[in-house]
Amino acid sequence: MISRQLILESQMHFRAMQFLPLLIAIAACSDPDSPPPEAAMSVDDAFATVTRENIEAHLKFLAADERRGRFTGSPEYLESAQYVADQFASLGLEPAGTDGWFQPVQFMVNQIDIERSGVTMHQEDGDAVLKWKENYIMGGDKVRAQTEVTGEVVFAGYGVHAPEIGYSDYDGIDVEGKIVAMFFGAPSSFPHNERAYYSSGRTKNEELVKRGAIGAIGLRDRVGMKRFSWERMTLNAGVIPGMGWMDDVGDVADHHHEIRGSALFNELTATELFASSLISFEEALDAADRNEPSSTPLGIEVTLQRETGHHEISSPNVVGLLRGSDPELADEYIVYTAHLDHLGVATPVDGDDIYNGFYDNAMGSALLIEMARAMAAMPEAPRRSILFVAVTGEERGLLGSDYFAQNPPVDIDSIVANVNLDMPLLLFPIADVVAFGAAHSSLIEPARAAVEAEGFTLSPDPAPEEVRFIRSDQYSFVRQGVPALFVVPGSQSTDPDIDGGAIVRDHRQNHYHKPTDDFTRPLDWDSAIRFARANVRLGLNIASADERPTWNEGDFFGDKFGR
Repeated sequence: MISRQLILESQMHFRAMQFLPLLIAIAACSDPDSPPPEAAMSVDDAFATVTRENIEAHLKFLAADERRGRFTGSPEYLESAQYVADQFASLGLEPAGTDGWFQPVQFMVNQIDIERSGVTMHQEDGDAVLKWKENYIMGGDKVRAQTEVTGEVVFAGYGVHAPEIGYSDYDGIDVEGKIVAMFFGAPSSFPHNERAYYSSGRTKNEELVKRGAIGAIGLRDRVGMKRFSWERMTLNAGVIPGMGWMDDVGDVADHHHEIRGSALFNELTATELFASSLISFEEALDAADRNEPSSTPLGIEVTLQRETGHHEISSPNVVGLLRGSDPELADEYIVYTAHLDHLGVATPVDGDDIYNGFYDNAMGSALLIEMARAMAAMPEAPRRSILFVAVTGEERGLLGSDYFAQNPPVDIDSIVANVNLDMPLLLFPIADVVAFGAAHSSLIEPARAAVEAEGFTLSPDPAPEEVRFIRSDQYSFVRQGVPALFVVPGSQSTDPDIDGGAIVRDHRQNHYHKPTDDFTRPLDWDSAIRFARANVRLGLNIASADERPTWNEGDFFGDKFGR
């Protein structure tokens, strides 16, 4: 919880500061030649504090080569966290972490030893030892130094069990004591909400454990193959370590000790994996396209073996508080999040090994600071309190936000909404905004009003097959029952000669999670400023409402997680 002593000290400071304008006014009145005191800042003045100069200054610090990609726990990440804390302090926010501005998160880092790890397929004509990247990749174990498992492989479609919509890839097969091969994602026939939930690796692993599986082999369906090439998927395999956050007794979150090995196979190797099966890999892909379960034993055993090195690090979330003005509502909180980390220094591309993360997510972090500036400058504070949180470890699996949502510095029941900013692509004059998650709760109307006030239209999810609602930090809050939004610029341009969709696709294919996500990327400043203001308006709309946001009746996520 937030230190009561810290809050009292901060309140005393702010009360003292409140007398400063009065003293200045008195002094001015005592001197007939003194100019009149300045008028109080208006709402329009507060919005005007969001400027290109401020955003640009943040980007120049956070996305600079000197920050070396802000890898979680690195000295450069810690520099970035201190920068955000200093900015929050300059705006008059209250420190709201467990250690001043910071909420330290302890991580167990795991780094696979490629040379001492491997995969063997035990085929009828002899054993086949697979080659790293040429056939497969795997990550390290979150906790154990050595794991090895040999088992029969059973194909289980997408690895989905969704009884509420009458679908299960596990009908008619037994996976106890087996290694389960399954596609990433979920059937495209699923409603968008269910598809997002059942695509989650966490959901699939929990089902594997429940059914007694001992290992997992990931496969890509045709949607996954089209989205990213195998070369792109494997670019930093074995280079960037994995992580898991640790609780107070040292246990690592989301570690399933029952699963003793896992790997991802490419398409050529998957074809060999199905060689002794009743169906071919091509037929499994066809069945996936038709959204039909095609689960079957594959008639082959596989050994998954790995060695992993471990060490602990600490990396903080940065938390600033703007206290609400309404005596009845100030104890309710809206949480703004933006992840501060990126991929650090990794595999060089065209001689550049610094993954600056200009858009992902120095931009989101810069806008978070400026949104706090505008909120703090309002003539009256919002009715509800606002927490501004720059989270760590997003690129390692939404870890910092998951830790925050499970260990918030305020009561989780007092958090009424989360608004997340992650990789807002402002590559051209933006005409529309997408608010992932808006359709799940009453947040859709304040979101629509906010974006339309800045001249944007609110568009639906343009690519539901990518299940983006579960792929950023807002999902950590959803899992704790908090209505949440992930707000991003859309792909429509105000310039009819610009194909915004093509520009966004090019960025995702050629610059996302690459060193070229840096200052060479185009940026439409007018769109950036309006987008930041739209997010401020959204928070004000939520904060000023008499009632807290609610999940829609019968909403999948509301029923699954809502309190």
